[in-house]
Amino acid sequence: MERYLVATFLGIAFGFAARCLMLRSDYRQYPAYPHGYVTHLSLGLIAALLGALAIPALLEKEFTAVTFLSLAATQFRDIREIERETLSKLDQSNLVARGPDYIEGIARVFEARNYLVMLIALLVSGLTYFTSVWAGFLLGALTLFAALRLMRGPVIGEISTVRTAEISFKGPNLFVEDIHFMNLAREEVRRTVLERGLGVVIEPFDDNAREVLANNGQRMAIAHDVATQLGIYRDVDTAEFTPILRRDLDTGRIAMLILPLEKDSECLVAAVKNVPVLESSGSRPMKSRSGRGAAD
Repeated sequence: MERYLVATFLGIAFGFAARCLMLRSDYRQYPAYPHGYVTHLSLGLIAALLGALAIPALLEKEFTAVTFLSLAATQFRDIREIERETLSKLDQSNLVARGPDYIEGIARVFEARNYLVMLIALLVSGLTYFTSVWAGFLLGALTLFAALRLMRGPVIGEISTVRTAEISFKGPNLFVEDIHFMNLAREEVRRTVLERGLGVVIEPFDDNAREVLANNGQRMAIAHDVATQLGIYRDVDTAEFTPILRRDLDTGRIAMLILPLEKDSECLVAAVKNVPVLESSGSRPMKSRSGRGAAD
């Protein structure tokens, strides 16, 4: 019995520790309020408990207890729905929207991390029971390290070159480098854009990256993240100052125009490079024979 208890508590401890490490706020500030932390940490504790108890339940032939795993999966799926709904409502009040693709990616992450916690608790508990406490500690430390590595996915700077670009007007037509954006008829608006605006060009490394950048949800994510980090010089009634991204249809380059509160081109380039690549934009045309042939 004591062996069961040690294995179970060790599994719960490492599973819950993994959820604590994976729950943190950054510039996106979500979750950034106490009730959000309580909700996700409570679910993380439940996931760790279920994962840690699975091995003892099977060994004791308590097969009814294992059915709680499927029940938990249903609850975690509901969390995905809740996060999607919450973020969608919050997005309506943002000056620069995240977009549905970004929101869906965040919702998936909150669901998947509970499953990851359950798996870590299961592995640590099982190894501790069948071998030793030290083996469980070692595996727990390795899984925590792996969990931190899994938190970081690809970013824009890994699939493309990001560089500053010149903003110019040809009459009322606005250009970033040679990419046309829009027509601005008011002289004061054009003057403000030239005084406060910054432009960047994102050049994809290959055809896979080109398709990622062509995704409208990915471009909305870039605009939102950059505006969140650098601030945005606009209000609800100045739509012409909204960050805009346009695509060069011939080359696949993406140009971006933004009016940040802090006009710093180096910070702008760094912010764009650190925008995560969304799962929904991860097209891989180079994996197909036709795609490779078309790229030649």
